[in-house]
Amino acid sequence: MKRRDVLRAAAALGATASLGAPAVFAQSARERTLRVAPLTALSSVDTVFNTSLVTTNHGYAAYDTLFGFTGKREITPQMAEGHTVEDNGRTYVIKLREGLKFHNGEPVRAQDAIQSLKRWAGRETFGQTVAKFVDDWGVGNDRTLRIKLTQPIPIFLEAIARGSASIPFIIPEHLAKTDPFTQITESIGSGPFRFVKEEFVPGQLAVYVRNKDYIPAAGPADWTSGAKIAHFERVEWRAMPEQATAAAALRAGEIDWYEQVQPDLVPSLRANPQIAIGSANPSGFNGILRFNHTQAPFNNPAIRRAILLAVNQQDYMQALTGGDPTSYINCRSMFPCGTPHGADTGTKYMPADLTAARAALKAAGYDGAKVVVLSPADVPTIHPMGEVTADLLKRLGMNVEFAAMDWATLVARRANREATDKGGWSIFHTWAPSSIIGSPVEHFAMRGLGAKGWAGWFADDRIEDLTADWTTATTDGPNRRRRCHPGPRLRNRPLHPLRPVPDPNRLPQIPHRIGRRRRRLHVEPASRLTRHTNACRHRIRPPDRRTRLQARSVEAHQTVSAAGPAMPETTRSAPSARWRRR
Repeated sequence: MKRRDVLRAAAALGATASLGAPAVFAQSARERTLRVAPLTALSSVDTVFNTSLVTTNHGYAAYDTLFGFTGKREITPQMAEGHTVEDNGRTYVIKLREGLKFHNGEPVRAQDAIQSLKRWAGRETFGQTVAKFVDDWGVGNDRTLRIKLTQPIPIFLEAIARGSASIPFIIPEHLAKTDPFTQITESIGSGPFRFVKEEFVPGQLAVYVRNKDYIPAAGPADWTSGAKIAHFERVEWRAMPEQATAAAALRAGEIDWYEQVQPDLVPSLRANPQIAIGSANPSGFNGILRFNHTQAPFNNPAIRRAILLAVNQQDYMQALTGGDPTSYINCRSMFPCGTPHGADTGTKYMPADLTAARAALKAAGYDGAKVVVLSPADVPTIHPMGEVTADLLKRLGMNVEFAAMDWATLVARRANREATDKGGWSIFHTWAPSSIIGSPVEHFAMRGLGAKGWAGWFADDRIEDLTADWTTATTDGPNRRRRCHPGPRLRNRPLHPLRPVPDPNRLPQIPHRIGRRRRRLHVEPASRLTRHTNACRHRIRPPDRRTRLQARSVEAHQTVSAAGPAMPETTRSAPSARWRRR
């Protein structure tokens, strides 16, 4: 059997369907190797320290989680054999499956899992929230975790099953003891693929080989749950920052998968019968314009609100989609429209009025402070957002420095909390899938955790109090919904919602994936944007579910974000393309 047949079979079965082993082993070395051009080059293997999509994808290849979740948000055991809940919901007892091994041959123990959860919870937004209710991260024996809570929290299992901006992957205890704000450079996991450190060239090449000792979980593959079968002996991630070069390599069969394609290259690729084009994520993506809330000028909420008045999501969407109006729909909301808490607020907070914005900027006391806009020139689905924002701020009369760089450099620089004259920054853009910003607790861009939160460091104690109330609510009744209302959050938010939602019925599909990719743009006037989880795929609930928490976020955050599923007009990222012979 040839590699094209394997890919065709996989397409027929779905992105996560399993293939029979004989189909893989009968191939030549080249046919057993999958070559991928990722959106950005892998530079970090630490999924807690670095929340970039490419690092998260590395995690899913090399690591594993205690639990997974299906497309219907049902939680299923992965590394766990099962779990029980004791003491009226205050104690979770989780038993590991027998025979699990790390790639270095050591057995996976409860001690490894507990320490991994603790490290994840020390930095991840969702994790920090649930950790506040943990009384003891305990171990019963080498296969048993005993986690005691101070009070029942219904979302605890969901939190450790899927996380949010970063995933609670399990790594060896000695690595997991590393401070979460210190980067781990060694990658030892227990997932379906083993990371080949000897061949790793940061920024250029990452190689994975099939883990022959991997024991798949039971059940059919569904989202992150079920059996994870490695269909290839070897997977190579080859960095190709030049879009035209990557497209040419795809046509020539030098690579097999091209993660994201800029709009002007799509027509020529679509015309090739050997290339399938479609969506990379059925939940959609949200564009985020993120402010630095600790340094001038955006440490002033009034200035963030002034920017919110000027942002026009349509401008971002046009730049990202090549003017394709079928790629998105407008939705001005802190949460993705189509999800339980998503609701379009209209033009009240985002009128796209430059005159009003200039007047508000003057009234806010803007004194000409330099605004440094970081933009990744090697990411075609983010760089245009930086260009649009820089142009907008110049038209408002602001002193703008546009700093183009590669994504790895941007991620490193955004960790700098100093002023702009000391290497700091003012704004950067990114994308967040709707599947991780659907509720107050996981919406990392909207949270007010300050120094312990996402880059930009928005702080708001009131938002955190409301989030804690939402977290401990035992039902999803009116009181809980009220805490998600858009009012307060839009008035002083850490981000401006700028996300248009694409029409899923008109998007092309990748044989391996379901649905099409959606992009939305978030603007964070005073804080940051939110991320969605699979919630955006659920049915829309009654309007009264939009409550106080979202309102507080809008009021307190005011930051500009340019990527996301349920915000005002948003942009959609370029489709991904996969090569397949016929």
